[in-house]
Amino acid sequence: MLDIRFVRENPEIVKENIKKKFQDAKLPLVDEVIELDEKNRAAITEASELRASRNFLSKQIGMLMGQAKKDPSKLEEAEAIKAQVKANAERLVELEKLEEEYAERINTIMLTIPNIIDPSVPIGLDDSANVEVERFGEPVTPDYPIPYHTEIMEKFDGVDMDSAGRVSGNGYYYLMGDIARLHSAVLAYARDFMIDKGFTYCIPPFMIHGNVVTGVMSQTDMESMMYKIEGEDLYLIGTSEHSMIGKFIDRIIPEETLPQTLTSYSPCFRKEKGAHGIEERGVYRIHQFEKQEMIVVCKPEDSMAWYEKMWRYSVELFRSMEIPVRQLECCSGDLADLKVKSCDIEAWSPRQQKYFEVCSCSNLGDAQSRRLKMRVKGEDGKMYLPHTLNNTVVAPPRMLIAFLENHLQADGSITIPEVLRPYMGGKEILVPKN
Repeated sequence: MLDIRFVRENPEIVKENIKKKFQDAKLPLVDEVIELDEKNRAAITEASELRASRNFLSKQIGMLMGQAKKDPSKLEEAEAIKAQVKANAERLVELEKLEEEYAERINTIMLTIPNIIDPSVPIGLDDSANVEVERFGEPVTPDYPIPYHTEIMEKFDGVDMDSAGRVSGNGYYYLMGDIARLHSAVLAYARDFMIDKGFTYCIPPFMIHGNVVTGVMSQTDMESMMYKIEGEDLYLIGTSEHSMIGKFIDRIIPEETLPQTLTSYSPCFRKEKGAHGIEERGVYRIHQFEKQEMIVVCKPEDSMAWYEKMWRYSVELFRSMEIPVRQLECCSGDLADLKVKSCDIEAWSPRQQKYFEVCSCSNLGDAQSRRLKMRVKGEDGKMYLPHTLNNTVVAPPRMLIAFLENHLQADGSITIPEVLRPYMGGKEILVPKN
């Protein structure tokens, strides 16, 4: 969300940014919001003048009424001023209503106008224009077939999609035995990995109020992703970033406490509307999963440095588990409206012989801070908006696909990298049951 003053003073920059995001339908909103802002400021000014004159006129009436005992003509003058006060009061009611209407429409538009993207973001219509920046680890395709990930899991009696379908419907799963343990081991390792990087571990609320949802994500994403609790102002989180950033709503953050670096565990719930294709069967795209997340709240001048650190943490984590990955820079058309800059970390799939997304790192500038009214009090006593960033540490259901494919041996066994063995009871290899 942009500052209305920025839009007012830089309309062409805002319009050019909208064009770069291929959202030309939003261009008229810039002129509309500037006009509404002008009307709103005029209404506020007029209302302030009427309130200021109210006391002055009231004192005049009192004085004239006192003088009317000696000079009856003063009574007529007092009645005229009373009529003026009444008319002013009626006009003030009109203005206050207009202010409310203007403010509501301005806020609606401002929630829709996209954030200004960083100059380094590649320009493109959709994710097909995302740019590969760097690869880490050598992608290997073995000379034996790699089955679909649910087939691998079934060899270990590790997944039950059919029972989950009967219990909850499509998009749910039971993980069992060694596969379930591997899932938990990855989460525990990712937690400790981030703690070792200096992040504070947190388990957040898994439900949040609607004003927090509006503060952390776009309206479009909210409607397509979030599950609402019927009859209550509560939503199930789609990622713990939502409640972790929401932790700072309406707060003044002492500057000396920055940066705030937090890593959080949570289950995540997503509608995942629409058809996604054959490669998104199984546990790739589901309604419920668990995730380790990282968020940073920092000074504006530090946010790009943190952005670099955060996506590199994901690379380091996956490489420590012997999984080849690459960094993919998201283009302008693939950026959500709140984001200044974003990249995906994609893991190598030997079965598909291509990379697929396992992490997403984003710098949102001060957009979430402005929406949530998060502020920092600087050393000079002045308030400013901090920048917020988020990144997936690991989301095991999707990450498990990369893990199983890259560690599958010709005999059907799964090797366990050294970093995970303490979380797997010392096991170095998993042997299939079937």
